[in-house]
Amino acid sequence: MERVFGLSHLFMTVFLYCFANFMVIPAITDVTMAALCPGEDKCSLAIYLTGAQQAIIGLGSLLVMPLVGNLSDTYGRKVMLTVPMTLSIFPLVILAYGRTKYYFYAYYVLKTVISMTSEGSVQFLALAYVADNVPESKRASVFGIISGFASASFVFGNLSTRLLSTHASFQVAAAMSIVSLLYMRVFLPESMMNNTICAKSTETDCLLEKAPSKKWNLFKSLPSVDDTICLLRTSPTFSKAAVVAFFINVADVGLFASLNYYLKAQFHFNKDQFADLMIIIGTAGSISQLIFMPILTPLLGEEKMLSLGLFFSCAHIILYSIAWAPWVPYAAAMISVIATFALPCLRSIASKQTGPSEQGKVQGCITGICSFANIVSPLAFSPLTDNAPFYFPGFSIMCAGIAAMVAFIQSVTIMPPPPPAKNCTDINSSVPADPLV
Repeated sequence: MERVFGLSHLFMTVFLYCFANFMVIPAITDVTMAALCPGEDKCSLAIYLTGAQQAIIGLGSLLVMPLVGNLSDTYGRKVMLTVPMTLSIFPLVILAYGRTKYYFYAYYVLKTVISMTSEGSVQFLALAYVADNVPESKRASVFGIISGFASASFVFGNLSTRLLSTHASFQVAAAMSIVSLLYMRVFLPESMMNNTICAKSTETDCLLEKAPSKKWNLFKSLPSVDDTICLLRTSPTFSKAAVVAFFINVADVGLFASLNYYLKAQFHFNKDQFADLMIIIGTAGSISQLIFMPILTPLLGEEKMLSLGLFFSCAHIILYSIAWAPWVPYAAAMISVIATFALPCLRSIASKQTGPSEQGKVQGCITGICSFANIVSPLAFSPLTDNAPFYFPGFSIMCAGIAAMVAFIQSVTIMPPPPPAKNCTDINSSVPADPLV
């Protein structure tokens, strides 16, 4: 527990950064609709632009995120955290200044370009930071705690949006984004990593170092892509986790790309209703990850917790798709109290497949695979949102639920790992073990 409390500055950094970015989510739908289709409750252009943005971001992130993870293994987590946290300030500043059509397009272009190089990087670098400082036996619980702080920021961000005007929401978000960057630079220490950690590890081999050398390398100019392929080929468990990550991200992107527009068209939801819904989701996630997950994970194991979370994720997405009254989305949101188990457990399972000096690579690879889902999901679901083959307003959301079901089925095949080896098998194997906690 001392090590967990030692991560308090990381938790606060994640909280402040997520707070700044989450508090604009309920308002962005209204801003987009007002800029592109003023006075209307349904806007095909907004749906297609959102889908195109996600696909473009996914394409960039697919190549960049593993590279960012690779660089973080070399230059440190704190150095690499500085880049995305700095870049994320600029799109918020644009909408804090104005939200007319041309300001929106400026935001749209800048947000797309920046997100191609930084989308999801703060989250996975924070997980790699945790993996540097926490042993495998406690990693899933701490991953859950850091996700719980993100969920708590989600709640506070949406409460703030509920109380503030749209104009003030973007101004506060821009200010908090700057505060989060300054806090991280001043208070967060660089993490323990690389050979020092590998020398102390008693748990997992460094897979990329032990992988057989190649006579030729198709992706020589893209070492991050080569690392991803190597991980997929070397570890069957990582491959299964990658498939689960892909399909659950397809489901999540498909859901959130169309959910707000679906609710606005069906039940005339606005900024305040979106905020209320997200507060419920965030509160359920915070309770789940901060209280239930640290208790249940040691009892059930990460693999069972992953399958349990994915089953309920599938259930709550399908319930959204068949919503027949305005209260149904709120009921569906409550199920996320269990659905939020999935991602921290998935990240922990992936983390345990590589050695301590490769945590940035493995988390970056998972994020890159999730980004690939950002390409596939909009291409598949955006047309279904506006042009279903038959009358079913929630058809695209139902398809997202089917993708979550595929992730659940694949998760059942992930078996617990064998007992860890007692000595690190890399070049530092002669150094005696020194547990972190």
